[in-house]
Amino acid sequence: MSYLIINGGRKLKGNITNQSAKNSAVALLCASVMTKGKVVLSDVPQIEEVFRILELLKSIGVVIKKLGDRKIMLDSSQPLRMKQIDKHASEATRSSLLLLGALSAREKKYKLYKSGGCKLGERTVRPHLYALEKFGVEVKSGDGFYEISNKPLKAAYLVMYESGDTATENAVMAAVMAKGVTTIKMASANYMVQDLCYFLQKAGAKIEGVGSTTLTITGVKKLSPIKDYPIMPDPIVAMTYISVAITTQSRLTVKNCPLEFLELELCKLEKMGQKYKIKNKRKSKNNKFSVADIELIPGPLFSLPDKIDGRPFPGLNIDNLPLFVPILTQAQGRTLVHDWAYENRAIYYMDLVKMGARITLLDPHRVWVEGPSEMIAKELMTPPVLRLAVDMLICMLAAKGKSILRNTYEIDRGYEGLYAVLNKAGADIKLIKEDKL
Repeated sequence: MSYLIINGGRKLKGNITNQSAKNSAVALLCASVMTKGKVVLSDVPQIEEVFRILELLKSIGVVIKKLGDRKIMLDSSQPLRMKQIDKHASEATRSSLLLLGALSAREKKYKLYKSGGCKLGERTVRPHLYALEKFGVEVKSGDGFYEISNKPLKAAYLVMYESGDTATENAVMAAVMAKGVTTIKMASANYMVQDLCYFLQKAGAKIEGVGSTTLTITGVKKLSPIKDYPIMPDPIVAMTYISVAITTQSRLTVKNCPLEFLELELCKLEKMGQKYKIKNKRKSKNNKFSVADIELIPGPLFSLPDKIDGRPFPGLNIDNLPLFVPILTQAQGRTLVHDWAYENRAIYYMDLVKMGARITLLDPHRVWVEGPSEMIAKELMTPPVLRLAVDMLICMLAAKGKSILRNTYEIDRGYEGLYAVLNKAGADIKLIKEDKL
């Protein structure tokens, strides 16, 4: 179990470049099996979540070749070996559920092990199943696995039971290969769904309404190989670096930020008194998203006069909501944080109290955060939740003295080279790798 030694209380400076999107990457990797040919993806983040999906795909017979730094080729032209699926990789990441949609037109019967990911209470798979059954996909729940039976896909008029990102992605992948015209209402319009749609369009899919909550998809018989598709930059990682800059009162520029998916976050920060400059507006490498560099300028912060909560896009990103909590510990006044989307994520905010944060738990979904608070160096274990583990690191960077943060895997699932990037900007983080017993 690796751990971090953080000497906090330092001001950071300079430029930090945002990484490509974790949630886009896992969706595109799974969708690659729909082509029955070669797909090349560039700007693939080198993170544990991606490694698990690559292990999963390799185990079922997908040929994977590294072409260069963060560029890989996936060849799914040969018959898949579903009986040899990697049990550990499947269980380690909830993203393995994306194979339900990706394989809906390819495999008649197979088993998929039930997945893991962040421990956020019951995370129902019903929205996935309700959506996929409309196309002819039957999923039976077994002891530790799902048993999937796929019939020839048929188009459907579908209202999403829940506007979830991965559930929408599964519905989109099934609809692309279903005969006829499908309408998906109440679809998630979040960044990873858009990136998946643009990727599939490049392979020949007929999708209308990308970026809206209503998608119209005309099924095709097959998809074409893709010579290169660059994965979009990650708005959650960008917000992480923004949170680091503000919480440590540092002047930092975060480069390559997808603006459309950070605009409301920046609006909230502006109302708190945060100063920033948006520079160098341009298109992303895949030419589908507006990106820019954001310079954060230190100054006094004030609590929000209204509660802050996450919502499906175009609301404040549900995964960005926790990244406001370290910021709010440094703002004058008290703010209500309503984390309604997960059963118990708000409870993990209380771990920050051990470092001096003034947080009051109202119920499993709501906390008061009062500031400003002086962060205190501590030795702690990361919670089994990616964004809350990063919250701990952010607060430790703000705390004067030596902190120790144990079990870096929770952070490494979603962040590429995070510690080295922060160290380059002036942080003092040492990664200690312990041998497995």
